[in-house]
Amino acid sequence: MIVITGGAGMIGSIIAWHLNTKLQRDDMVIVDRITHENQWQNLVKRQYVQYLDKDQLMPWLEGRQDIEAIIHMGAISATTERDFNKLVEANINYSQNLWTWCANNNAAFFYASSAATYGDGEHGYDDVSIENLRPLNGYGYSKHFFDQWALQQVNKGLAAPSAWAGFKFFNVYGPNEYHKERMASVAFHSFNQFKATGTVKLFKSHKEGYSDGMQLRDFVYVKDAAAAVVHFLTAALSGKACTNGIYNIGTGKARAFKDLATSVMSSMGKSPNITYIDMPEDLQGKYQYFTEATAAKLRAAGFTQPFCSLEEGVQDYVQNYLMHDDAYC
Repeated sequence: MIVITGGAGMIGSIIAWHLNTKLQRDDMVIVDRITHENQWQNLVKRQYVQYLDKDQLMPWLEGRQDIEAIIHMGAISATTERDFNKLVEANINYSQNLWTWCANNNAAFFYASSAATYGDGEHGYDDVSIENLRPLNGYGYSKHFFDQWALQQVNKGLAAPSAWAGFKFFNVYGPNEYHKERMASVAFHSFNQFKATGTVKLFKSHKEGYSDGMQLRDFVYVKDAAAAVVHFLTAALSGKACTNGIYNIGTGKARAFKDLATSVMSSMGKSPNITYIDMPEDLQGKYQYFTEATAAKLRAAGFTQPFCSLEEGVQDYVQNYLMHDDAYC
């Protein structure tokens, strides 16, 4: 049996989709805390055995011997979260408890880290070494802290899961993200803004060397992100050697927000129209102007599937999901 925390979220629900449709597995327990009124629809098309609230999981796990792996995608993912105590409880302590349970029960553990751990990119985006990273916000730091903690457990020879990997997701976009509201991708917001107003709003640049709309991100389609996670899961469950460690999940090719917005409007069959607006004060000074994953470590671990190009991913998202009333994967 496989447990997916954050299973009603974007990446978690697409991992569940992947397990159902690609691996024909339905022996899943979905764990989440649904707060958006429509988020249950991310689960409607999925086949699974049980749904648990996040606070029910640890008691439910007591004494169980049938759990092969926990895929831990659940977290507070808002980069604007100011209550650090909440971040500690949800993103650090909860993750430590699940790691420890897997270590004590011979189960695999795969978890979501974040490209937010890289901060302003001063030390690059290489997933080989993470010691000197300086995140720009509490969310990024909470993820970085757990990455460091996991590596410490392994380096000190302490109990560890039977197989494990952490995933530094870069800018993931795609189906099942509507519930993230302000934190939803620029692709999602671009589609809805253009549909409602006939223009797409992008931030002006407040940094020398970057023109308006030319801030760069490594945009990764959620189906590709889920496939990378399932690659490690499949290796662990098949008895093959799983290369434990922390991995970037990104295309390795940074693209401009302007490119993304243009692709959204073109996929809608419309001519692009972009309006540039001032960046909110709470983001200024805490905003990444460039992210680009190094992918060599991921490829060396055996994940050879090519990532969708920005245009391919956006076209699938817009034409097969956003333009339909039933926009759930």
